[in-house]
Order: sequence, then structure tokens, then C-alpha cells
Amino acid sequence: MPAQAAPGLRQRALDVLPGLTLTIAIAAAAFVLRQMPGVAVFSPMILAILIGIAFHNLVGTPAGAKAGVVFSLRRVLRLAIILLGLQLTAAQIVEVGAAGIAIIVATLVATFAFTVRLGRAMGVEPKLAELIAAGTSICGASAVIATNTVTRAPDEDVAYAVACVTVFGSIAMFAYPMLPALLGLDAHAYGLWAGASIHEIAQVVAASFQGGQAAGEFGTVAKLSRVMLLAPVVLSLGFLATRRAAKLGHDHAAAKAPVPWFVLGFIALVGINSVVSIPAEAKSVIVMATTFMLSVALAAMGLETDIRKLKAKGLRPLLLGLAAFIFIAGFSLTLIKLVG
Repeated sequence: MPAQAAPGLRQRALDVLPGLTLTIAIAAAAFVLRQMPGVAVFSPMILAILIGIAFHNLVGTPAGAKAGVVFSLRRVLRLAIILLGLQLTAAQIVEVGAAGIAIIVATLVATFAFTVRLGRAMGVEPKLAELIAAGTSICGASAVIATNTVTRAPDEDVAYAVACVTVFGSIAMFAYPMLPALLGLDAHAYGLWAGASIHEIAQVVAASFQGGQAAGEFGTVAKLSRVMLLAPVVLSLGFLATRRAAKLGHDHAAAKAPVPWFVLGFIALVGINSVVSIPAEAKSVIVMATTFMLSVALAAMGLETDIRKLKAKGLRPLLLGLAAFIFIAGFSLTLIKLVG
């Protein structure tokens, strides 16, 4: 049996190789491009999807690359999300404190619910609204592509949602550092606000450290605690998708499909990272590898994105992303002021 299976595995590997090579090359280009002046404020993930979109729409994705692009979008993505667990520990969550965690959780839940409901009222497609809600309320592009494992929206919806969280997260990254004195926020409060409301981890780091070392460190920990909530959100969405499938009369197998088992791997690695001390050098390599794999996945997403289909969606999803951005900033700030 193994001898018979080997040729099939080799053939699948050969089928995957062209597309995987292409997505890896785009991710590498994103890392190189990020070294240029003025570009470093954007994460390699964002640059990767932009390069992928440009390549697909200007050059065209070769038909022979399809299998590897799909592999990058599924297998590589899931492995990267599992490895995200090694960036979090239970001790980091304790550092934020009960009040900080309560603010982060309340902000996430309120923002997600607000965005989905407003999207429904505005006539935005439900799956796209869920992706914008996840990207805004949790952790930007990573949350968008993780959520899509259960939402199963078209690739154009994913690209649109990533664009939304990139635009408004970038605005927050530049605007927040000008506001602490005006809003009467000390380093701790400012760091918590940045960590609880700005979209991407890289954007939080850039914005929070503008408020000083203490604000930067606390903002980063607050943001990582928020990333931890990616697991329960995706699991909950998978459960809701299962219920919806059952109500619509879909078969049992279809109803079970959305369960994101890779999230359990994410949770397991958080547990391991909480009890096992990983050397700083090894951890930095893991963080870099995780970011690279996420960039590979987003490069694949770009290679599957047709700009004409994005234009057809109009401005309503973008306005929804703006409303979600304003809501999460205002809601989290209000809670921080109330709690003191």
C-alpha cells in the first residue's frame, strides 16, 4: 500500500510545487519591499496580498499554479494559525488584569455584533460583514482569513475585508499617538486602548510605542490577549454555521464541515507556551516563520482576487468598515474611561 501511495503523493507534490513556489516568492518580495523607507509601517501580510492582487490582475495567475495556490490558502494558512499560539501565554493575559480583559472581551463582542447588524441594515452580504467584523474586532487580516475557514466567503470578499481593516487600522496607527494628551490617557490607559481597538498586531506595536516604552509593552500584551479570543470566535462561528446548515436541510457531512479543528492546535500551543519556556532566539524564529506563512497564504488570496469583482461590491462594505472602526475606537475608550 505505501509503495502504491508514493507515486500519488509525488504527483500531488509536483502539482502543488508551481503555485507554492509562486506564493512563497510573493511573500519573500513582500518582506524585501518592507525594508524600503516608508513601507515598514505595513505588515508583510498586507504587502503580500497587494502584490498577489497586482500579479493576478496585471499578469494573470498561471493555470498550472492553481493547486499550489489552493494549498497555500488552506494548509499553509492553518499551520500558521496553529503556530500563532506560541506567541501567547496565560501569564500575559494575567498581566492585563481582570478589568483589562473585561474591556477587551466586551469591546470585541460589541464590535462584532454591531458590525454584523449594521451590515445587514446596509445591505452588505452577510459573509462579507462577518469578515469585516472579525478583522476589526480581533486581529486584522489574520482574523479575516481564519474566520473565512468557517464563513466560506468568496475570495473577493476576503480581499475586500482585508483591505478595510488595512485602511482603517493604518489610519488608527497614525492618529492614535496624537490623542493621549487630548483624551487624558496615561501610558497604561493608552496602551490598553491601542491594544483593544487597533486592528493589526504590527499597527498596535507601532502606535502604542509612540506613547513610550510602558505604553508600548502594555499595548502589545493587550493586543495578544485579544488575539487569544480568535479561537473561541472561530469555534462559535463554526457552531453557528453548523446550526444554519442543519436548519436549511443540508446533509450531515456538510453541516460538520465548518468545524475548524486547527483552532484546537492553536489552543494547545498556547497551553504549551504557558508551561514550557521557549528560548527567545527560537521564539523570534517562530514569530518570523509564522508571519511568513501568513504572508504566503495572503499572497495566495491575492492571486485568487479579481479587482472587477471587488469594484462590483461598491462602497457600502467600505462604509461598514469605517463605521466598525469608529465604533471600536469609541466603545473601548468609553469603557476605559468608565473603569478608570
